[in-house]
Amino acid sequence: MAVSPVRTVAPSSTEALAETVRRAVADGLRVKAVGTGHSFTAAAVTDGVLIRPDRLTGIHGIDRSAGTVTVAAGTPLKALNAALAAEGLSLTNMGDIMEQTVSGAVGTGTHGTGRESASVAAQIRGLEMVLADGSVLRCSAASNADIFSAARIGLGALGVITELTFAVEPEFLLTAREEPMPFDRVTSEFDQLVTENEHFEFYWFPHTDGCNTKRNNRSQGPARPLPRMRGWIDDELLSNGVFQAACSLGKAVPATVPGVARVSSRALSARTYTDIPYKVFTSPRRVRFLEMEYAIPREAAVEALRELKGVVERSDFRVSFPVEVRTAPADDIPLSTASGRETAYVAVHMYRGTPHEAYFGAVERIMTAHGGRPHWGKLHSRDAEYLAGVYPRFGEFTALRDRLDPDRVFGNDYLRRVLGE
Repeated sequence: MAVSPVRTVAPSSTEALAETVRRAVADGLRVKAVGTGHSFTAAAVTDGVLIRPDRLTGIHGIDRSAGTVTVAAGTPLKALNAALAAEGLSLTNMGDIMEQTVSGAVGTGTHGTGRESASVAAQIRGLEMVLADGSVLRCSAASNADIFSAARIGLGALGVITELTFAVEPEFLLTAREEPMPFDRVTSEFDQLVTENEHFEFYWFPHTDGCNTKRNNRSQGPARPLPRMRGWIDDELLSNGVFQAACSLGKAVPATVPGVARVSSRALSARTYTDIPYKVFTSPRRVRFLEMEYAIPREAAVEALRELKGVVERSDFRVSFPVEVRTAPADDIPLSTASGRETAYVAVHMYRGTPHEAYFGAVERIMTAHGGRPHWGKLHSRDAEYLAGVYPRFGEFTALRDRLDPDRVFGNDYLRRVLGE
C-alpha cells in the first residue's frame, strides 16, 4: 500500500524548518526529509510531514584558512562540486554519482573508493540539525561530539540536517587509467592494486571472465581531459545509449544476456586522462536499475567474488549489469559501512523491470556469510537484530536515538526495521 504525507513543505531557512517540526509535533505527525530520491529504500517515506530540499540550498561560506566549506543541506552534490571548482577547491573523495543532495548523500553513507579516503561523511567537520523538539543543535568534534560522531551517518533518525561543513583542499588533478583485465588477474592482484593506487575500482561483467579496472592517482599535470568525442562515445553512446538498448533486449529476450555481456565486456578499450577530481570520480548514469550493495571485510573480498561468480555460472540468472567493486579505509562513524574495519564494497544491479529477487537474494546470502553490512540507501532484507551483530557500535547509535527522539518523530517503517522500535 502506498504511503502519502499529510503535507509537504519546502522551508528556505533553518528557523522555518524548525517551525515545521514544531508544528508537526503539535499536530501529532511524524516528519521525514527527502533528498533527490536517489535511494532505493523507503528511508524517507512518511505518512506525516515531508520536508523537501528545494529551497534549502547554497554555499553559506568558505573558510580557506580552516580548509572548509559550509553548505545548505539540500544543495545537490553537483552544485557543490561546481561551486568548489570555481573557487579552486575540491573534496578529497566522492562517489561516482553526484545527483544527490549533500544531506541525502551523507545520511545514507555514500562513498567512493580509496586507499586513505572514501566516505563523503568522513569529510564532515561540523553540522547543524533540527531536533525532535524543534530546537537547533550545532555539533562538531569539539562541541556535542557524541552527537556529531553518530549524526554524520544518521539515516534521518536523529534529526533533520540543515547545514553541513566539509573539509576541502586546493583543487588537484587526477590521472585516471582505465583498462580491461581478466577476472583471475584482478582477483589474484587485488590487494596489490588497492595498496599501489590512491583510488582503485573494477567492474566484473557476469557471464564472462572480463573486468574493466580504473586507477585514479594524483598528478602534477598538465590536465589532459578526454577529447570531447571520445568522452561522448564512451560515456554517453556506449555506457548509456548502447547499454540501454542491450538491457532492453535482455529484458525482452533473456537468453541473449550472456552473449551481449561478452560483447559489453570488450566494448570499452583502455584509456588514460587527467582532469579535476569530480570529472574523474563521477560519471553519468542514465540507464535505470535496481541496486544492492554490501560492505564486507576487505580480506574477504576475493573469496566472496569468486563465490558470486560461481553462483552466476551455475544458475539461470541473466545479469545485464556489471558488478562494481570498491574499497574504503576503516573509519570511526558508528553506522558507517566501513566503521572499524578495512572494507570492500560489492554492488550488484539489475535493469529496472527485470526480475531481481532471486539474484539479489543469492548475493545477500554470500555477503551476510562474510559479515556483510548493507548500504543504507540500497535494497536489502536485513533487520535490526542482524545489523546489531555486524555493527559493534550499533547500541551506541540507538541509545543516542532514544535520547534525542524518544517519541520517534523522525521514525518510519524502514527505520523500525533497521534500528528497532
